[in-house]
Amino acid sequence: MQPRRGYWAITMTWLWGTCFSWLCAAAVAAPVSGTVRLTDSQNPVVRKHGDYSGVVVWLEPTAPTGAALSRPVTHARMEQRGKEFVPHVLAIPAGSAVDFPNLDPIFHNAFSEFAGQVFDLGLYPRGGSRSITFARTGIVRVFCNIHPAMSAVIAVMKYPWFAVSGASGAFRIPDVPPGEYLLHVYHERAAEQVLRTLDRKVVVPPGGLTLEPIPISETGYLETPHKNKYGQDYAPVVDDELYKR
Repeated sequence: MQPRRGYWAITMTWLWGTCFSWLCAAAVAAPVSGTVRLTDSQNPVVRKHGDYSGVVVWLEPTAPTGAALSRPVTHARMEQRGKEFVPHVLAIPAGSAVDFPNLDPIFHNAFSEFAGQVFDLGLYPRGGSRSITFARTGIVRVFCNIHPAMSAVIAVMKYPWFAVSGASGAFRIPDVPPGEYLLHVYHERAAEQVLRTLDRKVVVPPGGLTLEPIPISETGYLETPHKNKYGQDYAPVVDDELYKR
């Protein structure tokens, strides 16, 4: 019996120590913040208005951590409004669902064939809404099968530490436990090789971290027309009269 009591004593000590470490990590979790800046852009919104929104920034731990490794799944919303997806860029935890309400007086048909997240919500009119659950991590491009100018980005994240920049370029990742992380950045008009050069290790202290500004070059970006859900070219002119409710 004595050895068994010793075993349980050691086990309970380890459990209490582990729980205490997790609680301490949670207690000192602090934000990681910073700004991004888009350079060499041909986009008129960037050039005229300095709009640096829509950049996804996220952290991946380099070592095991006692903190929760994912945010609670959620029900997000991406509206179809004014023949645009709003918001244009959305970041969500893996396993979350996204609603696609149609607020326009015409039909829309959201679809995607990216990052293994293939879906087709079909045609539905104003006032309708359909939903899809995003189970796989990665960057998902979303389009409308009727309107070729409609596009959006959904970043499906494995870890809970991510944010999307606002118009000023500012971002804030809340509740990051102290430790070493890999910083990643995604912007839809930046080439993959450019984004890879921005990957870096960062060490987050107990009080949080303010990063140096992150410049993201759009050099070499060429916007290429995408196909519709059938893999065909869109009609040269879209007659919305055919798609009114």
